[in-house]
Amino acid sequence: MNNKKKYVIVGAGGRAEFFYEAIATTYKHTSELLAFCDMNQTRMNYANKRLTESYGGAAVRTYKPDQFDQMIEAEKPDVVIVTSIDRTHHQYIIRAMELGCDVITEKPMTVDENKCQDILDAVERTGRRMRVAFNYRYAPHHTKARELIEDGVIGDIFSVHFEWMLDTRHGADYFRRWHRDKRNSGGLLVHKSTHHFDLVNFWIGAQPETVFAFGNLSFYGRENAEKRGVTSFYERGTGNPIAKEDPFGLQLDENQHLKEMYLDAEHEDGYRRDQSVFGDGISIEDTMGVMVRYNNKAILTYSLNAYLPYEGYRIAFNGSKGRIEMEILERAYINSGGSKEDEGALETQSIIVHPMFKRPYEVEVEDGDGGHGGGDPILLRDLFGEPEEDRFKRAANHIDGARSILTGIAANQSIRTGLPVHVKSLVNFK
Repeated sequence: MNNKKKYVIVGAGGRAEFFYEAIATTYKHTSELLAFCDMNQTRMNYANKRLTESYGGAAVRTYKPDQFDQMIEAEKPDVVIVTSIDRTHHQYIIRAMELGCDVITEKPMTVDENKCQDILDAVERTGRRMRVAFNYRYAPHHTKARELIEDGVIGDIFSVHFEWMLDTRHGADYFRRWHRDKRNSGGLLVHKSTHHFDLVNFWIGAQPETVFAFGNLSFYGRENAEKRGVTSFYERGTGNPIAKEDPFGLQLDENQHLKEMYLDAEHEDGYRRDQSVFGDGISIEDTMGVMVRYNNKAILTYSLNAYLPYEGYRIAFNGSKGRIEMEILERAYINSGGSKEDEGALETQSIIVHPMFKRPYEVEVEDGDGGHGGGDPILLRDLFGEPEEDRFKRAANHIDGARSILTGIAANQSIRTGLPVHVKSLVNFK
């Protein structure tokens, strides 16, 4: 009797491989992949090639988006994994639950308040279970921060300062891809910051109430480049001699993985993975500042910049008994341009506790292996391995997914209007 849990994956791009590699290798005794669903047959064929040649799995059947219902009926999966473009997440999440499946979705859960409400209503209506893949919760240093706060090391948390720096490899990459159109991604305050806002919710055990934000496109985009005196422009990197001299240019044909996943698949859907970061049509911000007030009266000050010389972040928690400072440097990377273990991998980390009236001390944290500060393999074990008791309750459900994106969605609305936004005005939690 086959007791393996059965999965299908919607979206066969870079993030899908994170899941299908794990199913085909480490968790092949507990899990089985049955099918891919994507609008691009070339990309699905390449995913099958990776599945068989790199991971020793069996090729799976492929379906186009208009065959989604047919796929669920034919394959009868237990769980649908959603790794498609962000603005389509809600379609597959909702339909999967309506057809009797549970869901694992890549972050962000969705990109705006209306789609978020539709997902919350679908969970309530169908009773299905949903997980949001917040790998950063599982990074050992992030879990340690949760432990210190939960154990009352610095007492009640009154404020958090959180500064995230994206560099000119990783940060720039959002401006080459579909993420550069805010309709697709919700901008970086949704697509990227959902990680960060979720961590704050997770760390301090509170919910966002009021959000105020500013944001600009200050560095990327043609107009900003022209202000700095740039006169040579190009539409895409691959094969363009101007781009070869540009440190921001990406040559898809020089990386076999990117070539087969994206360049060779262009003829089907026209998607260009290597657009110029100094081109027209960018509608997301690269410079953002946010203030959030939580239901426990804590205040978050947050900044995100996407063009800095190094990758990492600084966090400070201020409490009634002292202060915790975290400083993390991460390895620079281009999405799907190298080993998945390099994505968000640690370079250095430190956690220092400053108790009131006592000497500060550094907290030892065991380095985690794997991507996202060592969080990736722990998340995968939690998703596909045998269930284990987790004191820190790191598994994120649809409510966690909603609360993380609602801070970013409210920040986007605040940027548009210049006014503070009350999170309760955006959706109704039943």
